[in-house]
Amino acid sequence: MFRSILFAFLFYVVTALMCLFYLPFMVLPRAVFSKITESWMSAMMVIVRIVPGIRHEIRGAEHRPDGPVIYAAKHQSAWDVIAFKVLVPDCAYVLKRELFWIPLWGWYVWRCGMIGVDRKGGGATLKIMAKTAVEILKTGRSIVLFPQGTRTAPGAQRPYLPGVAAIYKSAGVPVVPVALNSGVFWPRRKFQKYPGTITVEFLPPIPPGLPRRDFMKTLEDRIEPATARLEAEAQGRAAPPVDNYVENIAAPNATPQNGEKTNC
Repeated sequence: MFRSILFAFLFYVVTALMCLFYLPFMVLPRAVFSKITESWMSAMMVIVRIVPGIRHEIRGAEHRPDGPVIYAAKHQSAWDVIAFKVLVPDCAYVLKRELFWIPLWGWYVWRCGMIGVDRKGGGATLKIMAKTAVEILKTGRSIVLFPQGTRTAPGAQRPYLPGVAAIYKSAGVPVVPVALNSGVFWPRRKFQKYPGTITVEFLPPIPPGLPRRDFMKTLEDRIEPATARLEAEAQGRAAPPVDNYVENIAAPNATPQNGEKTNC
């Protein structure tokens, strides 16, 4: 527990200091500012490795195509948001628009060119999101999104939302599914972190042009079994308690809590 307390202290102190440090750089071009702010993610990855003892390994790097693509990743932990900005430099996240409203931190997210989603916008939101994503891809940047729209505990099930299909249809680029087991070591809604090695696995890309239903089925069929396999591997390692795996299994089709679900 001491390590988790120390990590929380360092997380908020370093974040606050860097938010103040970045303020004068907001006048720089977006790409330059984004590169500067990646120092926060890099610092967090070092702190995560040293203090709670959470490391990571990458598998399937050969499945990452050259050029801009869409990464559709399982989302189990806040770690994912930090890590993908390091793993996919200058990527554009698809995230809920309300995050832009957080003083300083939200301004930086907006300035880095992320895609904000109005969760109550319905079909109009999907069209705007897809159009924005296509424009970003044309600049050479990749998109990172979490197709279930929120963090999902290991072993739990949530539906895949239509935002990823809307971007896929409009963009005409491959989608790279990504499985991971970060929630085993950095559980959602829990203060304590557990030492161990998070595995991030890039899976074979889905080529453009599939019908919507076929695409969604292929995406889920690739991510879910691979994620279950990585969670089972983590169970065989000596760290986290079993309840990190079964947090939501009792209600596999449960509706996300208020404020969590997104339209992407």
